[in-house]
Amino acid sequence: MPKKIEARRSAIHGNGVFATEAIAKGERVIRYKGLLRTHEEVDRVYADDLDTGHTFLFTLNDKYVIDANVDGNDARWINHSCDPNCEAAHLESDTGKKRKDRIYIEAMRDIAPGEELTYNYGITLAEPHTARLKKLWACRCGSPKCTGTMLQPKRKPRA
Repeated sequence: MPKKIEARRSAIHGNGVFATEAIAKGERVIRYKGLLRTHEEVDRVYADDLDTGHTFLFTLNDKYVIDANVDGNDARWINHSCDPNCEAAHLESDTGKKRKDRIYIEAMRDIAPGEELTYNYGITLAEPHTARLKKLWACRCGSPKCTGTMLQPKRKPRA
């Protein structure tokens, strides 16, 4: 993957990642990297940080989480958007070993030089979406399609 991106300050939130060259629809832009931790380990290590609404944790599968706080790369700076130009693609290992799975960020459409890369974080919570949680996970993407939160809508139970 040739590097066609750079991390710098973003109008959306803090740092962001921007295209330095044109990126074609379907192009794999960057792999999301960091320390591999179990879900239990993440719960233990970050127990006191749950109320920040800021995370560099990416769920890899039912066993592991990628912790980009440790050995993370520029992918951790890609911001959320309700109208994203990229998506996260989960590639399962051919070996069947869950620790060998990977997450890549791929372009959903052509992206012009200078454009900020974004994807939908897809944050799901088991608990009800209270006003406090919606504020904690507020979205700042600025899109006309913005829902105001990074939280995914609750699915209605099937009848």
